[in-house]
Amino acid sequence: MRRVLAFTLIEMLVVIAIIAILAAIIVPVYSRAKDSALRSDDMASMNQLRSALQLYLTDQGGYPPQLLGYVTLYTSGPMAGNVIPANDLKSYLFPKRVGSLNTFQPAYNRFAPLDTTLGYYPTQDSRAVGSAPVMDLDGDGDIDSADDLPFARQAFGPPAAGYDYANDPGGVAMCLGGGIACPPANKALFYNVSGYDVAFVPDGAGSDRPELRYTLFWTGYAFDLDGDGVRGSSFDDPRQMGYDSPPDDTIITWNSYFRNYLNNGVPLQQNREILLFVGGSAKPADANGVHNRSWRYEVNP
Repeated sequence: MRRVLAFTLIEMLVVIAIIAILAAIIVPVYSRAKDSALRSDDMASMNQLRSALQLYLTDQGGYPPQLLGYVTLYTSGPMAGNVIPANDLKSYLFPKRVGSLNTFQPAYNRFAPLDTTLGYYPTQDSRAVGSAPVMDLDGDGDIDSADDLPFARQAFGPPAAGYDYANDPGGVAMCLGGGIACPPANKALFYNVSGYDVAFVPDGAGSDRPELRYTLFWTGYAFDLDGDGVRGSSFDDPRQMGYDSPPDDTIITWNSYFRNYLNNGVPLQQNREILLFVGGSAKPADANGVHNRSWRYEVNP
């Protein structure tokens, strides 16, 4: 009689259990390795953007109003009035100084070259004015409450949670005066693939908000909110790309695609943000801190 060899039920279950344990060990390790590789790629792209900006600065004497550029339409021919795809765009940095559209598109950004959006200001620093000075703005040699001036803070904030972005007639973020919808002709549209110009984040009410990541000016002085008839001030925060020779710790843009969020849309306190500075390479930062202070975030508060 020939003997039949086979697994018993117990043996089969043991093998399945071992495979499940190995999978539980390997999958997180693989996910972390992939995440780390994507972060490294994005940091390299951001450093490439910084190099391109320095070339642009040398050529033009200042920084461009946007990194990839505002949405551009065909002006003639059968496509007149339609959006020029981002990969066909001729803009400030692309393709002359940055030859690949991928450089403007973070790894976790999945938008297509024709996708566009309005831009909205990120979260304003909620700390009381006078309680959080960052630099010596009045020139007295001390960093104290007198250096935390109202108009040197971010001029405008994001719309309230649950705002109907899809039906916004013009984009409240990009109009001088703020809070007033722009006429349609004046709205500022961005290419979604340019995740270093605008990035989408949870607004805490089930929607995604398109937030500005790069702009020349952020503060009230830059928009003449003090009513003196002059844009800009010697008391303004110089860490803005629109001013001549911004300090090395000026934040050019930031990468928020690696954040982990709570259910209310607030990022966890983890070094999952990537900041790009005028005077140095891209560096990790606390995602929660950047969410709360945006461009005003201090690396060593």
